[in-house]
Amino acid sequence: MSSKERNGLHRFKKTCMVTLLAAGMLMGVAGGAKAVEFKAKGEWLVGFGVGDGNLSKTTRDNAGNKTKTNNQDQFGASQRVRLQLDAVASEALSGTVYFEIGDQNWGKSDEGGALGADGRVVEVKNAYIDWLIPQTEARLRMGIQTTTLPNVAGGSAVMDADAAALTANYKFNDNVGLTFMWARPVNDNFSNNYIDLNNNQSSTEKANYLDNLDLFMLSMPLSFDGVDVTPWAMYGMRGKNALRGLEAVNNAEPWSTNDGNLGLTLPGLTPGFNYAGSTPLTASTTSKQYGSLFWAGLPVSLSIFDPLHIEFDINYGYSEAMGRYDVLKRGEETVRASTGRQGWLAKALVEYKMDWATPGIFGWYASGDDGNVKNGSERMPSIAGAGNFTSFIGDGNLSWSPVARGCDWTMSYAGTWGIGAQLKDMSFMEDVTHTFRLAYWGGTNAPSMVKYMASASSWNEGIGGDGPYLTTNDGLLEFNLVNTWQAYENLSVNLELGYVANMMDKSTWKKAGYNNGAGNGSFEKQDAWKAQVVFQYSF
Repeated sequence: MSSKERNGLHRFKKTCMVTLLAAGMLMGVAGGAKAVEFKAKGEWLVGFGVGDGNLSKTTRDNAGNKTKTNNQDQFGASQRVRLQLDAVASEALSGTVYFEIGDQNWGKSDEGGALGADGRVVEVKNAYIDWLIPQTEARLRMGIQTTTLPNVAGGSAVMDADAAALTANYKFNDNVGLTFMWARPVNDNFSNNYIDLNNNQSSTEKANYLDNLDLFMLSMPLSFDGVDVTPWAMYGMRGKNALRGLEAVNNAEPWSTNDGNLGLTLPGLTPGFNYAGSTPLTASTTSKQYGSLFWAGLPVSLSIFDPLHIEFDINYGYSEAMGRYDVLKRGEETVRASTGRQGWLAKALVEYKMDWATPGIFGWYASGDDGNVKNGSERMPSIAGAGNFTSFIGDGNLSWSPVARGCDWTMSYAGTWGIGAQLKDMSFMEDVTHTFRLAYWGGTNAPSMVKYMASASSWNEGIGGDGPYLTTNDGLLEFNLVNTWQAYENLSVNLELGYVANMMDKSTWKKAGYNNGAGNGSFEKQDAWKAQVVFQYSF
């Protein structure tokens, strides 16, 4: 045998040995691995509706001419898909990824609703690992997840959103548990691309410097016969650059977002106020690198006297001042306002279940601004409040609408009070139910606060954080009628009608004097209304 043949045989044997070794390793891994079960669930929403969710339609410019403020279509057709995939290895270990496709308004190109349907609209809503620490009753969830704080009676007014977080749950027994959460909803968004208005020069701070917002929550669920109580408290720390860079940079100091899209109401005042230089919150220099945040709550649910059910919830929130900023008084006098904010909220629900329906009454009261901007705001701050007593101003029912501003005005209840009544789950035909609600929304903010507003219709500009800015002279009357037909086990058809009667006091908002008196501070208020049908397929 030649040397070439011997070398070839040697290479062949070596290749066979490597192949057999790799095959053995794969067989060993396959034999040792446990099967992972994949579970899928989801929801399709397709809706059509008409309506107008705006509460004002015109205002006046500096020359006193009417200016149209609402350019939105009254008819809407849209859809949304949510798909959740769970990879379950055992009861002790699983992973979840939750996708959302939409909202897709029919005909809108960048949302994939136009001809060709090629918009990039797939979003990751949740992505986390869920596992049980071996030999313990402690369960951990790590990743992007729903971070709703404990609540009853009308939803969480403090935080109800998806965020990157780590949560740990431990159950001592059937009656007592403990939950810890560390969430980081904001970090690494500060690009250093802003103008320091105090020194009239570009910022000298480093990108991604002191721009994190961290939250630490501890709750103790207590469950006894007919009584559920979950006291909780949450501490937060906000870097001085944490709220910069969340949206498009607008050279504002210290926040570059003013629209509340993320539901953050940590600064003292919210959109609609007359900030000096037409920029949101031109703040003075502060030596603080971090500001403290604090919330606490006590939700209680009572079902002792069945069929009577009672819920009540008490909340308090505090956001430390991080400098001061300029706000204009009656459009001309500059006032230095505080960025501090703190306030409280109490809400309750009483229901009595009957054979044909569940009648109920609900109500709430929240602290409001006292009229002095120098001491900050007296409205309770929030991260992403989501009130759901109602389904037009609030986000009850499906929390979704094909009509622009057809539901969920991101109400945190801050600066408002209200009372309402409902008849829930009325049924006169098989597979058909009806829910009717009537609610009055009043304000707890001092009427003297309007002299710091940019225009007479500014009360309608804060939606996105706290909702409409209501003084003690203002009010809104909301009507909801939700009709649901369960066509199939997994398909329901929702016909929803809503109306909001506008009871804003025009004299309060006109007499303060805006734009140095030009235009007489005039605006035309209008009622909000909607009619929509939504098809919901869930599995």
